[in-house]
Amino acid sequence: QVQLVESGGGLVQAGGSLRLSCAASGRTFGYFMGWFRQAPGKEREFVAAINWYSSTYYADSVKGRFTVSRDNAKNTAYLEMASLKSEDTAVYYCAARRGVSVPTMDEEVDYWGQGTQVTVSS
Repeated sequence: QVQLVESGGGLVQAGGSLRLSCAASGRTFGYFMGWFRQAPGKEREFVAAINWYSSTYYADSVKGRFTVSRDNAKNTAYLEMASLKSEDTAVYYCAARRGVSVPTMDEEVDYWGQGTQVTVSS
């Protein structure tokens, strides 16, 4: 059983940056870790993911602006967000999946965090 807790959300001005953290309390050996987000009135969407060996995957909407990373020794994943836009405003969710393939859809995620709000003002 894995429990995920996100932190680092908040209010930031457009063009600014923010770093989110996801601490896992259970074992995530070999797991993909990732991030999804859900804006008001929209479906939850894939943002980024990283496998155990630090290969990364990004949605086109954030590529070049966001960076996903992980520290396996600390059992923690991170999402560094830069050049933030108003359309990045959403609740951001940490996610984990047992290895096999990168999770890009909700149904492919085994564990979810409770979410952290990111609001970008303009």
